[in-house]
Amino acid sequence: MTAVRTVAVGELATDTCLPAGDGPFPTVLIRTPYDRTRHRAEARGWARRGFAAVVQDVRGRYASPGEWHPYAHEAADGTAAVRWIRQQPWSDGRLVAVGASYAAHCALVLALDVPGDARPDAVIAAVPALGLAETAREASGVERLLSRAGWWAAHGDRRDSDDSALNKALAEDPGLLAHLPLTALPERMGRALPSWAGLWRHHDRGRLVARAAHAGQPLLAVGGHHDHFTEETVALWRAWGGAPARLLLGPWGHSLTAAPWPDAGPAHRLELGELYVRWARRALTGDLAPGHHGALALGAAGLWLPANAEGQPRAHRTRLLHGSVFTADPARPVRSDDLTVPADGPPDRCLLVTPPSPRPLDLVGPSSVRLRATAHTPSADWVARLVALSPDGTAERLAVGIVRRVGPTGQESTFTVELGRLARRLRAGTRLRLEIAGHHFPAHARNPHTGDDPMTAEHLLASRRHIDPDSVVLYLPVLPSTPAPTDPAEEILR
Repeated sequence: MTAVRTVAVGELATDTCLPAGDGPFPTVLIRTPYDRTRHRAEARGWARRGFAAVVQDVRGRYASPGEWHPYAHEAADGTAAVRWIRQQPWSDGRLVAVGASYAAHCALVLALDVPGDARPDAVIAAVPALGLAETAREASGVERLLSRAGWWAAHGDRRDSDDSALNKALAEDPGLLAHLPLTALPERMGRALPSWAGLWRHHDRGRLVARAAHAGQPLLAVGGHHDHFTEETVALWRAWGGAPARLLLGPWGHSLTAAPWPDAGPAHRLELGELYVRWARRALTGDLAPGHHGALALGAAGLWLPANAEGQPRAHRTRLLHGSVFTADPARPVRSDDLTVPADGPPDRCLLVTPPSPRPLDLVGPSSVRLRATAHTPSADWVARLVALSPDGTAERLAVGIVRRVGPTGQESTFTVELGRLARRLRAGTRLRLEIAGHHFPAHARNPHTGDDPMTAEHLLASRRHIDPDSVVLYLPVLPSTPAPTDPAEEILR
């Protein structure tokens, strides 16, 4: 096997790693803003298994010249890379675009946005960060503050990365994310981040998912139940066109590892690299069955289920503990990083609980909360956080949903808060705590309650809330019987 060789492709720094032998070979292409040299072990792994591996720094990052504008140049630069690869004597013309997070976006735009001669023959997209709008906001429009501040502090408007930049800034100023306006965050950090304010002007969610309906290449979508982009991963898989589409969804975070998630067991620790290679071979030889298949992990059970498994929505009534009238005060917001509920003082959330479950419950599919409530401000966010309380008293977050509602002050309305997908076994005796609040900070920006944009607002108001506790219904996707487990490799490779 040849060593990694660095070349310039369209001026962009590119590593190639070829298998032993004369070739020609199928190729794996990875385009990344996170330093191509970090992928050299991965590239050698692909080469050992018969694939030429090409890894490229995107424009303006690390060794590639130009200006770094996230999501701006990937179609054009990716097209040039694919055409260059297919002109090489070691290429047999077949190409798999591979990537995780931002690199998954680079792979997907090649499949969905470029001319036919530059399209890959298959795509592996893991924890895909689909675009500026998708990463900046929830589907409901609420701003993802902490994750975006962390990403921009680490990678924005700079050639290299400093993954600890936000943590270092928070150590110096623990209240950093509470200062207003939020668009002035770079100045408080002492960093030049000219693209930060512009990020929040993007609202064009869903473009790649919409285009996925016309995709013609096989797709392997990989995600985690604890990833920010779980819903986007599943939506991409569901929307993918007539070509074979596979989904692998485990109890993992954005890094696709089982640690530190408490619902992950030994059965959920997969050798993803080997699965990727086996899937790529079948995709390139046309040996994948048509349709949408895959596997999802049932957390806390050590099982894998077919990706199409889904429980029946079942209404669960809740009992009010306190806070049917509460104040959502941005000066003391409910924290996203703290499951402790204050035991004294004026209520800052509505707190409800279910009875202990008389038997184990397998929850697989989308969950939601329906309620009737009133806000005494013209704009209000409604956060629903679902927490599992085990028989031994341990509290664990299961799901969070958040919506923004704008309307006449003091007008009661009925609405639903989507909590996202669950894939989790609950032990017998588990109770569920449902918190309904007005903030989820710092994961999400605080609604100022004035009607102003949370990113540019400079003044905050407290918001008086009323909830009709008898109206609150928790919908959970309960599997009717013990599921038949499946082998994730069999589902991916079928």
